[in-house]
Amino acid sequence: MTAWNTDHDVDLLLAFLNTRDEEEHTDVLDDVEQWRLWARKRDIGEPGDPADLRPLRDALREAVAGREHAPDIAVDLRAELRSGIPVLAPTTAAGLFMAAALRLTVVGDWDRFKICPAHTCQWAFYDRSRNRSRSWCSMRVCGNREKARTFRERAKT
Repeated sequence: MTAWNTDHDVDLLLAFLNTRDEEEHTDVLDDVEQWRLWARKRDIGEPGDPADLRPLRDALREAVAGREHAPDIAVDLRAELRSGIPVLAPTTAAGLFMAAALRLTVVGDWDRFKICPAHTCQWAFYDRSRNRSRSWCSMRVCGNREKARTFRERAKT
């Protein structure tokens, strides 16, 4: 049995959360072929219908953004005992993403997922800072833009 890899779950979940790009105005889930290509690159067996995954993605993004009223959503998951160890055994793409989120919740890393507050960005990112205080997906881009905007506004007054 292979060891569980937290980084794999982080990467998979971030990729799924970021299938919608606010800056480019694109959504991988809008196009079946684009979705299948996306899923194939990530070794997702049967990717299913992307329209079925949109509610899960959107609910996870709402939850990550810390919105109080993130919608409740249910995903069928199976658990198995493999080599004497209980494991989540997703049978669908939705189950795969939810299993990653559950494992990261169990190890206490769910709150490290955040959504960039820049309205033009809204990129999901994983806060690797020690005190979990990172605000921007990138300080060089979104953080710098916001600081420059704030400076200009203060300079006007």
